[in-house]
Amino acid sequence: MTTTLLRGRTLSFLRWPETIDDRSAYVYEEDGAVLVANGKIVASGPYAEISARAGSGARVIDHRPHLLLPGFIDAHVHMPQMQIIASYGAELLDWLNTYTFPEESKFENAQHGRRISRLFLDEMIRQGTTTVAAYCSVHKQSAEAFFAEAYDRDMLVIAGKVMMDRNALEAVHDTPQSSYDDTKALIAAWHGKGRGLYAITPRFAITSTPEQLEMAQALAREHPDLHIQTHLSENHAEIAFTQELYPWSKDYTHIYEHYGLMGHKTLLGHCIHLSEREADALSDAGAVAVFCPTSNLFLGSGLFDYQRYRSREKPLRISTATDVGGGTNYSMLRTMDEAYKVIALQGEKLNPFQSFWQLTRGNAEALSVSDRVGTLEAGTDADIVVLDSQATPLLQLRSERINSLAEELFLLQTVGDDRVVREVYVAGKPAKSELLVANS
Repeated sequence: MTTTLLRGRTLSFLRWPETIDDRSAYVYEEDGAVLVANGKIVASGPYAEISARAGSGARVIDHRPHLLLPGFIDAHVHMPQMQIIASYGAELLDWLNTYTFPEESKFENAQHGRRISRLFLDEMIRQGTTTVAAYCSVHKQSAEAFFAEAYDRDMLVIAGKVMMDRNALEAVHDTPQSSYDDTKALIAAWHGKGRGLYAITPRFAITSTPEQLEMAQALAREHPDLHIQTHLSENHAEIAFTQELYPWSKDYTHIYEHYGLMGHKTLLGHCIHLSEREADALSDAGAVAVFCPTSNLFLGSGLFDYQRYRSREKPLRISTATDVGGGTNYSMLRTMDEAYKVIALQGEKLNPFQSFWQLTRGNAEALSVSDRVGTLEAGTDADIVVLDSQATPLLQLRSERINSLAEELFLLQTVGDDRVVREVYVAGKPAKSELLVANS
């Protein structure tokens, strides 16, 4: 068995840090190590201890003085929207009709889907993201391309083809029956193959007829272990249109409740404008509200009330995500920077330990994969990111005034980008350096 010993400053979270001084919430080693074998973490801790355990046969990669953390996790992203990121001047519904649906129609071409899937996962790796929950297009072949590309890289991904049979271009329509049949076939082919996990993916209530949501319900009953992902309460016009389409519903959330789509593995993108009843419904079901700060700001959708949702009597499970291409950056560091600002606008502050908990263990827990990723614990998959807090002249200058780990993390979050990501390990194998070599 070939073993690799990664040396550096290691940081991994045990739970949500209540305050900036809550040192019992994380494990930090100034001279730490992670022992990796066969794609798994064998042990992590102080270098002297882990090195002795590894023995003389282990390959040592010395990343000092850089930080080693679990790979970042993106809980909501649209793979087919790579080429429309930063499209000007529309709110949600206009943005979908003007940019998104025409772009997604191109994914009927399987070669186009494979090319964009490759470029998309390249970009994830560049940014230090090792796990994504992704929407593919309505075309079965787009999901096949995405899963195939992730399989070739041994990446843990959660993904599905969108189901949508109305209120979009004909070129991106399926039917209730074809959406069921295609999803069944994709589940059989890709769920559990390599590290791939399938998500039942009705895009949102506006683009699905009641008949299609019944098909999604049937899929959820037949495959109760699968994730479900959709959108909820992103935009006031969206909410109003949804209520017109489903006039019998109490509110937007009630539609998904009615069709049996609310559960512990349900990922609900945005959730900005929830009533108290809806928030209670999410909490009762254990569903996840996915906070997408860059897209919420870019599309003018509203401010997600992160701290209220966390601290209410019935707290919500929350994840964070880039939501590219409505989101404006692939980086989870940039995403948490914008999250900090959204929360600050509402009179609260997210401390840097909370931010880094969120984009590692917090997102892993929200996606129900914390037994596999999101920590440096023994037995988990060896998805690891190496961060260089002096990667640019600006960072080097600013670092002269850094006096604590908290200050360093906040600096990385606030001005860091793909350049601070020195290396990325996916299932124990170096991925970013390999990517750079392949593209040189």
